[in-house]
Amino acid sequence: MASAPRVVRIVSGGQTGVDRAALDAARTLGLPIGGWCPAGGWAEDLTEPPGVRERFPELRETPSADPAQRTEWNVRDSDATLVLTRGGVRSPGTAATVEIAGRLDKPHLVVDVGEPALVEGWLRQLGRGLVLNVAGPRESQAPGIGRDVRAMLLFLGDVLSR
Repeated sequence: MASAPRVVRIVSGGQTGVDRAALDAARTLGLPIGGWCPAGGWAEDLTEPPGVRERFPELRETPSADPAQRTEWNVRDSDATLVLTRGGVRSPGTAATVEIAGRLDKPHLVVDVGEPALVEGWLRQLGRGLVLNVAGPRESQAPGIGRDVRAMLLFLGDVLSR
C-alpha cells in the first residue's frame, strides 16, 4: 500500500502574491486546494464579489470581510503554515499569520523564498498527510514574489506531492 502524500491539500486566502502563487502551483502539481477568503472574495485586485472565488471557487468565504478572520481560520484549519517572504519586506498580514500560528501552537516556518532546502527539510520533519497553509506578502508589498513562490513550490513538487 502506498503511503499518503506529504501534502494532501494546500490552502491560502487567495490574496495576490504568495497566496495565489501557492494555489496556482498546487493546481499545476495536481494537489487539491482550498482555504478561506474574506466575505465577497475580496483581494486587492478583485474588490467586487465574487472576487478571488471566480478564479478559485474552492475557497470558502468567512462571515467577515476583514482579512484577519481569513488569516486566522486558514492557520486554525491547517496542520502547518509555511510563510514565504523576501528579506526586508514588511507585511502586517504576514506578521499576523506568524503571531496566530504561535498563539494556536501550530507548526510554522518563516523562510525567504530563495531557500527551498530549508522548506524541504521542514516538510520532511512534519511527516505526511498534511494540510499546508501557505502565506506571505501581497504582490503590491513584494513585487515579483508571486512568480518566485510559484517557481519555488514547483521546484519542491516531488517533496510536496510524494
